[in-house]
Amino acid sequence: MSEDEPPPAFTPTRRTVLKAGAAATATTSLPAWPRAALAAADGTVRISLRVNGTTHEQVLEPRVTLLDALRERLGLTGTKKGCDRGECGACTVLADGRRIKSCLTLAVMQQDREITTVEGLADGEPHPVQAAFLRRDAFQCGFCTPGQIMSAVACVAEGHTGSDDEIRDWMSGNLCRCGCYPNIVAAVRDAAEEMT
Repeated sequence: MSEDEPPPAFTPTRRTVLKAGAAATATTSLPAWPRAALAAADGTVRISLRVNGTTHEQVLEPRVTLLDALRERLGLTGTKKGCDRGECGACTVLADGRRIKSCLTLAVMQQDREITTVEGLADGEPHPVQAAFLRRDAFQCGFCTPGQIMSAVACVAEGHTGSDDEIRDWMSGNLCRCGCYPNIVAAVRDAAEEMT
């Protein structure tokens, strides 16, 4: 290369991007463990989970997911275990009103939040989203329905129901194996109209 030629442009490679990401992650401080989540001699922790308005004291291993705590410890089996990788949305619950995938969330990290499962929506009468799902026949096998309903509740609360395309976009993290998407979108639209 002569002195008159400009230096070659820098083209990032996959390796340089990964190295930069690792360096940035290493310099980021991690959040502290929640209060009272101190490990006992056997490695378990005592936590307090507030689910559907009720506080549950639990002793469990720190690696227990919120999904497993809900289903196996508290007997709340409405939240489904689908892919166990956060891909299907069947395990969607609300944490302080925000939707989360409980299969990817550790129970110990949720003890200061209000968790709402599908069992906690109805208060004597079906929640407007549940009623809309029934009216619009927005389920077939029903496996994804609890996660779809919880995601729909959040979608309406977040105000993402301006159009069918917007509903589809904001509900895209929940998969329906039976392909009831048009009915699900219609149910979310109906519920949004009723709730606003």
